[in-house]
Amino acid sequence: MDLYEPGSGAHVHDFNRGILASGLFWTMPVAEEALRISNDGRHAVLNVHDAVVIDSFAFGSGAEGTPGTVSVHVEWHATGPTVERGKGKAVGPKDPGAFRGRFEVAVSTAEFTGSEFGFSFSSNPGVSTAKTFAEMGRERNGSFL
Repeated sequence: MDLYEPGSGAHVHDFNRGILASGLFWTMPVAEEALRISNDGRHAVLNVHDAVVIDSFAFGSGAEGTPGTVSVHVEWHATGPTVERGKGKAVGPKDPGAFRGRFEVAVSTAEFTGSEFGFSFSSNPGVSTAKTFAEMGRERNGSFL
């Protein structure tokens, strides 16, 4: 989760779980019950409370960072048709098409909070992507086909 200075747009906080040896970043495991998806796959809710993160202040800075926590509540509602993407095993594993996915344009609402030593933040309640963009779906990459 990144935070930017109002006005200047300067990047001032980067709450994350670090970069794995594989190079994967901006991901973290959550408890199975944290994510709920409707039977038809067109509505999802994510609730994460006090996830342990590091505030490294700028992505990729290499700085030690400060321990912190974040909580999120996000709801997605599909608004468009399902679109399939990718080619799976029909192409080589390093080809950009070597994944499979089903996606829908969506609208989402969210609330975020976070803190670290001497600093905390919270979003406005019900922040929405109604005037921007959201997407939901399922995908798998070439490594897991």
